[in-house]
Amino acid sequence: MAPISQPPSARPSFAAHTLVLPILERLVAFDTTSRNSNLALIAWVEDELARHGVASRRVYDPAGDKANLWATIGPADQPGYILSGHTDVVPVDGQDWTSPPFTLTRDGATVVGRGAADMKGFLACCLAAVPAMTMARLKRPIHLAFSYDEEVGCTGVRGLIEELQHESVRPLACFVGEPTEMQVVVAHKSKRSYRIVVTGHACHSSLAPEGVNAVEYLARLVVFIRDLGRRMAQGDSDPMYDIPVSTTHTGVIEGGTAVNIVPDRASAVFEFRLLPHVDSDAVFGAIEAYARDVLEPEMKAIAPRAGIRFEYVSGIPGLDTAGDAPVTQLAMRLAGRNDLAKVAYGTEAGLFAGIDIPTVVVGPGNIEQAHKPDEFIVVSELDRCMAFLARLIAHCEA
Repeated sequence: MAPISQPPSARPSFAAHTLVLPILERLVAFDTTSRNSNLALIAWVEDELARHGVASRRVYDPAGDKANLWATIGPADQPGYILSGHTDVVPVDGQDWTSPPFTLTRDGATVVGRGAADMKGFLACCLAAVPAMTMARLKRPIHLAFSYDEEVGCTGVRGLIEELQHESVRPLACFVGEPTEMQVVVAHKSKRSYRIVVTGHACHSSLAPEGVNAVEYLARLVVFIRDLGRRMAQGDSDPMYDIPVSTTHTGVIEGGTAVNIVPDRASAVFEFRLLPHVDSDAVFGAIEAYARDVLEPEMKAIAPRAGIRFEYVSGIPGLDTAGDAPVTQLAMRLAGRNDLAKVAYGTEAGLFAGIDIPTVVVGPGNIEQAHKPDEFIVVSELDRCMAFLARLIAHCEA
């Protein structure tokens, strides 16, 4: 594989190539893994927008280390359309890459690099379309919303959405550019994750009945969560989803120090992903009730200070946009497709919809490539996204 910055004669003749790939190359070069600041990338984007006469503003995180970016092209006093995407990427630690992950590299009809699919490809398309947006006679504006920390719970965009609630002109709709191969996604599940911390009572393992085994009580709770997921899978389902039922999952578990010590502490992190109409509070309430009403009385009968604590980690609301909603019908026309999908993974879309901005998910690339070593996007996907944006510009001129 060869770096993307090579003599023009050696480059493939994709229509998107001349506009999008140089921008994508720059975006991928910024290591915006969620643990890092994204301000260098934001500053570069600001400069790119300013070159075309587009003003932008930052919405910082509380520490001032990261920022969302908001820009409006066209008449700000009219309702328009948001193009939303996140700037952060997942780590490459421990992954076996065949090329440098933060160097965009060409491999035939694809380009490889961390974030190429999820989702700097979409951001690059938006920026590549800015000159056309500024030259158009837009009657409705196009807004760019570039956020941070999507990969750790969609935390960054919340500050931007808070500001949007106070704007006098509410956008007509939002397109979130997560990789869908330009298929319009109208719904995704909600998600919540929690940490369980179990405090037991330690003693020598030969005296095990006198202790409270934190690992064992945690294990019972983890099994309850698993069984709850199985019961939900026998209930409501929606065949339009890739995973048609609500699910639970425990992904991290820790506890104990030695086999001859009854452990006094154990912890786990679990999540549930629910169909949009399923009540998240009720699901968590069932888990909490089992801990409070069944497990803790047994524990406290031996050691009054024993107990179970739940810590909220993150959560995102579901998305459930109607297939006949104006935003859905417009997105299908812009994408040149008449098929719809629902997905199990979460996005920022539910947060925009939560403040009554009609929202769908549609963007270039395939989610199957996200978060993997040698993450890639097919360059023809960038062409299709640019065609979507060209049609959006024409729609805003009409």
